[in-house]
Amino acid sequence: MAVYGHNRYRQGADREYHGFKLSSPLKLKNADWIRPGKVAWDWYNANNIYGVDFESGVNTETYKYYIDFASKYGLDYIILDEGWYDIKTNDLIHPVKAIDMEALVAYGKEKSVDLILWVTWKALEDQLEAALAKFSEWNIKGIKVDFMQRDDQWMVRYYEKIAKRAADYKMLVDFHGSYKPSGLRRAYPNVISREGVRGLEQHKWEGQFANPEHDVELPFMRMLTGPMDYTPGAMVNAQQKNYFPVFDRPMALGTRCHQLAMYVVFESPLQMLADSPSNYLKEEECMEFLSVVPSTWEDTKVLHAQFGDYVAIARKNGQEWYVGAMTDWEKRDLDIDFSFLGDKEYTMEIYRDGANAERYASDYKKTTKKVNKDSKETIHLASGGGWVARIY
Repeated sequence: MAVYGHNRYRQGADREYHGFKLSSPLKLKNADWIRPGKVAWDWYNANNIYGVDFESGVNTETYKYYIDFASKYGLDYIILDEGWYDIKTNDLIHPVKAIDMEALVAYGKEKSVDLILWVTWKALEDQLEAALAKFSEWNIKGIKVDFMQRDDQWMVRYYEKIAKRAADYKMLVDFHGSYKPSGLRRAYPNVISREGVRGLEQHKWEGQFANPEHDVELPFMRMLTGPMDYTPGAMVNAQQKNYFPVFDRPMALGTRCHQLAMYVVFESPLQMLADSPSNYLKEEECMEFLSVVPSTWEDTKVLHAQFGDYVAIARKNGQEWYVGAMTDWEKRDLDIDFSFLGDKEYTMEIYRDGANAERYASDYKKTTKKVNKDSKETIHLASGGGWVARIY
């Protein structure tokens, strides 16, 4: 069964590659300015920061806190999602009074953190040139365009128009409320990621779709069409018996290590950290991993794969390898063969499900050991669990 799943994954990946090659070639004269990276995201966690001396929300002080967090851990961007402009008037030129955009951009520049702005597609369409010019004046590095939710011919052309005009201003584009990728990123690689998936935000209102069973189907389906902005990183984790939806303080189904493994298994050059910075600041060990895990890869090895059951993938960036494994609601053991490593001795930092992860999904254990290409490891995945390692 594992072999069948493995081959099925590779066949799907080959189809994605050939579909990409059939798309229009690069249309940008210079793409060197396109910078992937990790992003501190506000909307999933509802700006729930705490232990501060100001009221959190859509305001300048809150986003300075996000910038401080991003700077501390080497994240490249923060996103200002819904609320930074008045969605009743759809005025993209004038932020709400609580947001001083110039001050935020300047503060981010001091901290080497750039800003990305969320917009609805209709608001952007109605004032496209004026909005992009203003964003450029503010030195905004990207836009997150949302709520298209259709793929008729007019809308498909809209995607390409936005990609082109954003590239003219040297801005990244992250399409949300979108259909799956179809090769546009080959012509316009500034279209760095897109949603087109029932991702982590589903936990805010129900757990039917975004759960471990769903998560181990995605690598065989949605992920094969291109980058997938699932927005992982939940630090509040739950098993089925103690999960319930809370819109303003969400929890995610599956274990902590299931979430960490997503940063290796799920591919998105613009990778989110979806939870509250205040929660991450309490999780120093997890941030040791999240601060260094790349968002782009040079090589990928599929170690185990069975549709809807489990997946284990090794990816390389520079001289480092990362391995991520995820399972559905069935706990299981997998054998990891490290023969993909070079002729060196490596240090491996492991994050594995804790002894009590079946009861308390946030339970995990970090360990360190030496490995080489002759090493083999039997890993245990709890129900809804995961396993992740950094090898250097």
